[in-house]
Amino acid sequence: MTETRDDNVTWLTQEAYDRLKAELEHLSGPGRIEIADKIEAAREEGDLRENGGYHAAKEEQGKIEARIAQLQGILRNARVGEAPRTAGEVGPGMTVTVKFEGDDEEITFLLASREESGAPIDVYSPKSPLGSAITGKKIGDSAKYTLPNGKSLKVDIIDAVPYGGA
Repeated sequence: MTETRDDNVTWLTQEAYDRLKAELEHLSGPGRIEIADKIEAAREEGDLRENGGYHAAKEEQGKIEARIAQLQGILRNARVGEAPRTAGEVGPGMTVTVKFEGDDEEITFLLASREESGAPIDVYSPKSPLGSAITGKKIGDSAKYTLPNGKSLKVDIIDAVPYGGA
């Protein structure tokens, strides 16, 4: 069976999926109750215009709700397991070695979801400018991508092998 590449899919290890699901369950249940209690306690302190505790709790509530939405989006599009990988071709789940134009040093990183941040090597997102530019490239290929400052940088693919874990 051939699997098509879907840019909306986030590949996660079972460990990362379970960790994110547990975080979502906590924030959606006890986390919401805790922040509602903080807001209510601060509200009882009086004038809301000058109540720093109330405003801090409302800001924290906004952050919790944003994280809940982010987690729901990740988990909705998550697939547990390993992304389809071909040695020599850059894609999610691959350990990639590149060399940047004008730099003699090579760097190696895991191309994976940021949620895999427990990896013992640097993790670059496939959706980042660099990740997007090199995905699908093969050893020996070059790619150009745009840096945050607007300049373009060429990168050469030195190696791409399936990530072997910790």
